[in-house]
Amino acid sequence: MPSPHRPHRPYRPHRPYHPLPRRIALPSWLPLDGFILGLVGTVALAALLPVSGRAATVTDGATTVAVAFLFFLYGARLSTREALDGVRHWRLHLTVLACTFVIFPALGLAARGLVPYVLTHPLYTGLLFLCLVPSTVQSSIAFTSIARGNVAAAICAGSFSSLLGVVVTPVLVALLLGGSGGGFSADSMLKIALQLLVPFLAGQLLRRWIGGFLSRHRAVLRLVDRGSVLLVVYAAFSEGMTRGIWHQVTPGRLAVLLGVEAVLLTLMLTLTSYGSRKLGFGREDRITIVFAGSKKSLAAGLPMASVLFGAQASLAVLPLMLFHQMQLMVCAVLARRFAARAPETADAAGTADAAATGETGAGATARPGTDAGGAGGADSPDPALTRV
Repeated sequence: MPSPHRPHRPYRPHRPYHPLPRRIALPSWLPLDGFILGLVGTVALAALLPVSGRAATVTDGATTVAVAFLFFLYGARLSTREALDGVRHWRLHLTVLACTFVIFPALGLAARGLVPYVLTHPLYTGLLFLCLVPSTVQSSIAFTSIARGNVAAAICAGSFSSLLGVVVTPVLVALLLGGSGGGFSADSMLKIALQLLVPFLAGQLLRRWIGGFLSRHRAVLRLVDRGSVLLVVYAAFSEGMTRGIWHQVTPGRLAVLLGVEAVLLTLMLTLTSYGSRKLGFGREDRITIVFAGSKKSLAAGLPMASVLFGAQASLAVLPLMLFHQMQLMVCAVLARRFAARAPETADAAGTADAAATGETGAGATARPGTDAGGAGGADSPDPALTRV
């Protein structure tokens, strides 16, 4: 007789148990995130629906405004006073800057011998431009934290690189690329200053009044920054499609370019690793030099390319986009290997450093793939730079 407290349920025959299929997950060493997929989707959209005519004029105007606003936010987020507190660790910072603005450009110039047999001249121009952009900030911090390195030094080194890159990168492009950079004249240099340097300095001047607002609305500004970068990519690749530039790039050329960039990244990782050891740096500082000195900023490079190269920006940014994803994948593997071989005493130090910068181990692991920026993004300077 059924219980008055339980409803009667009809008998159902036993069914064999079939476990639900597991969700397909990306490997932990493949730090793809939504922004990287957004970049790929933007390139595909530009290939299928490129803008032209009056729509292209409107898009170019919007891109100009977006780039200026992007560099305004960079200036407003970067605390120069606190960054200068890290000057007492000057040997490490000079080493990272030398890797970014001396060794990288030297290797880029050496690759000139690959033209035209291995690389076409437009692809080589993009490769050399890649070697001239500043280092990353947030992804270098995240990987340094995972590897139990000197996180505070990574913050300062990346910030110095971003600060100098606003001026140094356009100057190096003018000196090393000349006419390939769009033809440098007094008018072009004035355009660069108005679109990059003036907004950056304006952000620096207004930081004391708007810094708190930017910190409170970091998530919204991250979307604004990423949207600006995607707009730059769409405009550049649309221009390339309408001008037929992409007919110059074959799958074989792309494969060769990836191979050349793999060699470039291997050389920089090797030089930063063995060079920092020869210079007498400790383990934590060597890790910082490896990750901050071997990487390039996609967030800073894309807007700069749109200003410096104009209609040729689509091919100029292609090597940087490929190198960006490659460096994230390789550095994710290296960071975990460094962490696995870290002495037990370094674990506590790494945790303390990460806590001081707001980067926990789990949080740092989740953010390396977001290296394209903006407020709180992978390339963006942290609002409060920790002293070294």
